[in-house]
Amino acid sequence: MNKIGLGFDDFEIGQRFESYKITVTEAHIIIFAGLSGDFNPLHVDDTFARKSLFGSRIAHGILTLSLMSGYLGMLVASTALAFLEMKVKFLLPVKIGDTIHSIIEVIEKRPTEKYNGGVIVFKSQVYNQKNEIVMEGNFSLLIARRSD
Repeated sequence: MNKIGLGFDDFEIGQRFESYKITVTEAHIIIFAGLSGDFNPLHVDDTFARKSLFGSRIAHGILTLSLMSGYLGMLVASTALAFLEMKVKFLLPVKIGDTIHSIIEVIEKRPTEKYNGGVIVFKSQVYNQKNEIVMEGNFSLLIARRSD
């Protein structure tokens, strides 16, 4: 097995990880709209969005989730067996030019011998450059032990 990802035994309850920071650009939003098929004018139409309660275009909530999950996915690259469950709250809009990052904490760990690993539950909070929480959620992943 590739050794780049953390395995089930590498995680401890209370352990925290902080992602890299990324500035959300117009390119992120347009590419995501094309990939997802979600061309809601709040995301892609400046004129419409300026008249909205947000005052400008906003990123898709799922784009924010995707940017967070990319970091989480790389933590368990080669050891993740399945993404089992998620519960997410979108608290504030993310706008073009916002810089976001995630803090991910291990909140539960359940071994499962059948899969030579177990289930890890992560709590994630995504922050903007003002240190406001824009998204939070819990994510359950089935993760194998590393075979070093």
